[in-house]
Amino acid sequence: MTIVIEQPLNEVGREEKSLVSGDFVLDGGFVVPQINSFGQTFRDYEAESERKETVEEFYKNNHINQCYEFVKKMSEDYEKLNRVEMSIWECCELLNEFVDESDPDLDEPQIEHLLQTAEAIRKDYPDEDWLHLTGLIHDLGKVLMHKKFGELPQWAVVGDSFPVGCAFDESNVHHKYFKQNPDFSNPKYNTKLGVYSEGCGLDNVLMSWGHDAYMYLVAKKNKTTLPSAGLFIIRYHSFYPLHKHGAYSYLMNEEDKENLKWLHIFNKYDLYSKSKVRIDVEKVKPYYLSLIEKYFPAKLRW
Repeated sequence: MTIVIEQPLNEVGREEKSLVSGDFVLDGGFVVPQINSFGQTFRDYEAESERKETVEEFYKNNHINQCYEFVKKMSEDYEKLNRVEMSIWECCELLNEFVDESDPDLDEPQIEHLLQTAEAIRKDYPDEDWLHLTGLIHDLGKVLMHKKFGELPQWAVVGDSFPVGCAFDESNVHHKYFKQNPDFSNPKYNTKLGVYSEGCGLDNVLMSWGHDAYMYLVAKKNKTTLPSAGLFIIRYHSFYPLHKHGAYSYLMNEEDKENLKWLHIFNKYDLYSKSKVRIDVEKVKPYYLSLIEKYFPAKLRW
C-alpha cells in the first residue's frame, strides 16, 4: 500500500507530496530507493561491500593531505584557467573515462550520474531549467583527473569537502585520519574558528581542494549567468558535514542560509538518483545543449 502525505510548503515555497512505501517519493515524482546498486544503504561507509576498502583508503589519503597550504596552492594554480579550452558538453564526454573511488554507491562512468541527476530534477522541477543544467554540470570538475587537467590523484579531486583553516569537525567521514594532517596539531588552524570569524560567509572560507571548488572557479570566471543558488550548489554539493549534519553552520551568512535551501533540494537527486538505469544520451542531448548555450559561452577556459 502506498500512502500520499500532504506536506507544508518547503523552503522555496512549493507544496510537496511524499509517497511512503518500500521506496519513497520526494517532490511528487522522484522515487528514493532504500538501497544502492550494491545492496547497501546510501553513504554507508562501514557496510561490508566490494568498495569499502577502496573508499576508506581514499579518505585516508584525502584527510592526511588536504591541509591549508596545499589547498591554497592548488586554488592559486588552477584559478589561472590556462590548461584547456573546450565546451561544457565536450567536458561531459571526458568523464566517461572515470569512476569515483570515493563513492560507495556507484561504480558507473560519471556521465551516467550527471544525466541521472539532471533528468530526475527535470521531471520534478520542469520550470527551473537552471537547476537541470546545474545537475548536469555539478561534477564536471572531476576532469581534474584527466591528463589535460593535471591528472590529479583522486584524493585531490573527489570525496566529501570540508573547510581547511579551522578544526576538522567529527562529522567528517573517517575523521580519524585527520590526526595525520599537519593542520590537526597546528594551533593556528585547529580551533573551532581557526583563521575565520563567526558568520564570515562561506565565500570567505577555504574549502578542501577538489571538483566542487574547481568547477565553481570555471563557471564564475567564464561569466556564467546561472543564479547564485546554482553556483552555491556546484561549490558545496559535496559539503556533507554542513548540509547533512549542520556542522560549520556558524561560518554561514544570510545568503548562504538561503542558498542552502536549494542545496538540500538538489542533494536528494544527487545522492539517490545513482543507479544502473541508463539514460538515452542522444535523446536528451539537444535539450541540455540549449541550456548550455543559454547560461555559458560556447567555449570555456579550464
